[in-house]
Amino acid sequence: MSFQAYLDKVEEKTGMTPRALLEVARAKGFEGPETKIGPLAEWLKDEYGVGRGHAMALLHVIKNGTAISDKHVGTTGVHRDASNELWLDGKATNPLG
Repeated sequence: MSFQAYLDKVEEKTGMTPRALLEVARAKGFEGPETKIGPLAEWLKDEYGVGRGHAMALLHVIKNGTAISDKHVGTTGVHRDASNELWLDGKATNPLG
């Protein structure tokens, strides 16, 4: 699964775009590089049924923003991403997907 696919699946599970979910997370105190996976994953599981792997994708965005490594961009595996920038405004509006 690509990094973007993890965020797209979070959108399916929560009914919110990643950007909207990040706003809810910030309101709950999940903001910045000090954010820990344990409390974030617990909240996402309890509120939305989101698993730990998907929580890790959201944690990356909380801590690091939308940039990801070029490692899988333009490759041919299941982990390939179309861009090194994650799209947070909903999979239906993603110009690359």
